[in-house]
Parts: sequence; structure tokens; C-alpha cells
Amino acid sequence: MTPTGNVYLVSGVTDMRKSIDGLSLIVADTLEMDPFSQAWFIFCNRHRDKLKILFWDTNGFWLYYRRLEKGHFKWPV
Repeated sequence: MTPTGNVYLVSGVTDMRKSIDGLSLIVADTLEMDPFSQAWFIFCNRHRDKLKILFWDTNGFWLYYRRLEKGHFKWPV
């Protein structure tokens, strides 16, 4: 999948136990943005070794998950 809208890195730390509903709530309440837009929202955990990408696609949400076995992502604090 290729982003058709904006891509937002959600700075800080996100609890990776959150799924679609919890991440959508962060987008709506904390970022004050529309989770149903064409934007991609990227979240990272405290150790910076896990990412979740949330985006809306016509009829439902996509949630991608990536876990690094070694190393970590560079992430804004």
C-alpha cells in the first residue's frame, strides 16, 4: 500500500497494546485529527523497536505492525 494522503509520526511513546479503537482515539482526541481521513498515522513504543501504522481505506481500517529483532527506529521524542 502506498499513502495517498499525509503521513504523521505520532511523537512520544505509544502503548502497543492499543489496537484500532485505541489508536483511533489517540488520533481524534490527542492529535485532534480525523482518523477516517486518507492520512497514515505511525506510532512507536518506548523501546523504539515496534511500530504500528493506522489508516482508513474506504471501508475499514488497516493496522500494520512491525517489530525489529535487533536495533531500534529513530523517533522524535
